[in-house]
Amino acid sequence: MSIPKHRRENADKIRKQTPHAHGKVKSFKELVEE
Repeated sequence: MSIPKHRRENADKIRKQTPHAHGKVKSFKELVEE
């Protein structure tokens, strides 16, 4: 797990802001996990 904490928190924020955009969240998560 080499993901910086602030990036993980950012992902959580985006997830909360766009609860219906599962596709966007998935894409962002894949980017972060890369």
